[in-house]
Amino acid sequence: MANSNLTSAKNAKNDEFYTQYSDIQKEIEAYLEYDADVFRGKIVYCNCDDPFESNFFRYFVLNFTRLGLKQLITTSYKPSPIANTQLGLFGDDKTIMPAKGRPKVTANKFIINEVGDVDGDGAFTLKDIAAQLKANKNNEWAPLEGDGDFRSTECVELLKQSDIVVTNPPFSLFQEYIKQLFDYDKKFIIIASMNAITYKEIFPLIKDDKLWLGNGFHAGNAYFATPNARTNFASGVYDEKTGLVKFRNCHWFTNLDHGRRHQPLSLMTMADNLKFNKKLKGNTAYERYDNCDAIEVPYTDAIPSDYDGMMGVPISFLDKYSPEQFEILGITKTWFGFANKVYPSQTQVSKNGSRSTVSKLNDGATIKLDRPPEGKTYYIVDDEYYEQLYARVIIKHRKGVA
Repeated sequence: MANSNLTSAKNAKNDEFYTQYSDIQKEIEAYLEYDADVFRGKIVYCNCDDPFESNFFRYFVLNFTRLGLKQLITTSYKPSPIANTQLGLFGDDKTIMPAKGRPKVTANKFIINEVGDVDGDGAFTLKDIAAQLKANKNNEWAPLEGDGDFRSTECVELLKQSDIVVTNPPFSLFQEYIKQLFDYDKKFIIIASMNAITYKEIFPLIKDDKLWLGNGFHAGNAYFATPNARTNFASGVYDEKTGLVKFRNCHWFTNLDHGRRHQPLSLMTMADNLKFNKKLKGNTAYERYDNCDAIEVPYTDAIPSDYDGMMGVPISFLDKYSPEQFEILGITKTWFGFANKVYPSQTQVSKNGSRSTVSKLNDGATIKLDRPPEGKTYYIVDDEYYEQLYARVIIKHRKGVA
């Protein structure tokens, strides 16, 4: 359900998802626990965030001094569809009068250089930031010349000045967005669909240890506020009580280090997995792929500690991947060239028995079957039966590590 909803959001360019403050706080704290000075003296840029509404802006401005930030920059694409329902301190953007001859303001820029207790109440709050911004004292609040697109000239110039980008970028533009970050050699902590792992522009970065998953959402569930939830998402995803949309297929992507990625998995031997792992109950051996010299490991907790060859694991494995423990070799996608076998035209037999001619077996890990499976889609090639699995990451143990 979550996967289909993310796909629908992408296809519809439904990119208005507002990250909860608690999720941002939890994620950032993971990097601070690993390196307390990771943000010290740095310029943080939130380039997909309406400053009026963004919890990214709220988190970093309220923690500006504690983190030791040099500067915080926040830019928006256009006025938020839920304008002034979250922060509600700065007034409508119409309070900034456009210069003569300029079009109506459609995007904003906040640049924070310092924070402090402006109103003298003994506490630093968002009200102090609002006062500083309105007075333009050492901070800047101004309309952008253009629409605030992260690819625009003025936003790229701000990106060049920054050190770390932290935001929830548009689902529909993720590949272009991540490419820009690498083009300008930026550190980042951003949110994306787990399906991005399988993109040919993204997976090589993961394989080469230039990009990895962050600390993650609680229990793997991400909850976002969105003005489009009632009309664009299936029943059961949008929660009427909380006003939030739940996704299980989102994660943080980063190139900043955190402690979780260096925690090795505790593993059982192959024999013990087959004997005690409830998820492998009834199996007498690990299955092997028909088109790749690797064994199928259907669950991360079923990775055997004593197997030296190649193993195919679900992409969710990357949430627990330690680069000191495992080596990533590839992914079961045609564009990666993992397969050592090419299948001729196949007959796909769907769950309802309908048949069609396809070539899908050549884009994934394939297992040869003794007989047609019950209740599953399968494929027939030259009177032999096959099953195709979801994308698998091909790994193996680092030498001397299990």
